[in-house]
Amino acid sequence: MVAQHKLKSIDVRLLEDVFEMHGGYVLDFTNQTFAEFFGEELGVDIYDAAFEGSGNSKANRLRCYLRNSSTYEILQALQAIWEYRETIRRRAGQEESIPEAKAEFFQLIEKLGGKAPEELTPKTEPQSPKHKYSNLSDTVAANLTNKLMNVSALAPIPRGFAFEKFLKELFDASGMEGRSSFRNVGEQIDGSFEMSGETYLLEAKWTSKQINAADLRAFNGKVEEKAAWSRGLFISDSGFTEVGLAAFGRGKRVVCMDGLDICEMLQQKLSLQEVLSKKVRRAAETGKPFVRLRDLM
Repeated sequence: MVAQHKLKSIDVRLLEDVFEMHGGYVLDFTNQTFAEFFGEELGVDIYDAAFEGSGNSKANRLRCYLRNSSTYEILQALQAIWEYRETIRRRAGQEESIPEAKAEFFQLIEKLGGKAPEELTPKTEPQSPKHKYSNLSDTVAANLTNKLMNVSALAPIPRGFAFEKFLKELFDASGMEGRSSFRNVGEQIDGSFEMSGETYLLEAKWTSKQINAADLRAFNGKVEEKAAWSRGLFISDSGFTEVGLAAFGRGKRVVCMDGLDICEMLQQKLSLQEVLSKKVRRAAETGKPFVRLRDLM
């Protein structure tokens, strides 16, 4: 396939800097996650022989793909890789290492016929308001509180299903795209949702005992088997043991909530998005998967 727009050498140099392609790499991709990314985001087998070019490295395959694709395909690939780059940068709490990266990158996107973000300017980003997300209304908060109390009165087996249903309503009330439980081969996922353009897998448990390290590790294993940019939210009404959290360790892709977090969130009429945003930020800062909501406010 002949490209409709040939990238100039100066364009390629920009992409090599922005996507850290020196030495044959592309960002933090491994061979496996690079293949998964192209397959899931673009429907492309990047390890097809057609994209080998002058070598088998990830950088060479990306150069070859960009050199032999249509303008539309180039745009799709560049924008997808940029979004991945920004996601891992934000998660790591890293400052932009190339001062004009965003402006120059989207100048190239516009030259290819794409659209740059409306907020793109050479100035610093505007300050966020104190409450970034809309709070729950009195009516919604009261309704969810009553439903949570009704769930607590049920027997163990129906209570588990009712708890998942309650959480789905909580996600929807917070303006998040919640998905009910689903099953992959050999595993059960209690649900998933979208937040800030990122996908989270959900594990929800309502048991008499607190969650230990084995349950946390099992869920983290499910998350790590998915795409590299997936996260996990583990909600345990009874909470988590201190020993289990310590054994589970730091720096995982899972954040945790307990029943007290949910009650305090409803009492303060906070959006679930705001609560999770605070938890994710603290996890990025400290590596701890679980910090109580009262300690984040």
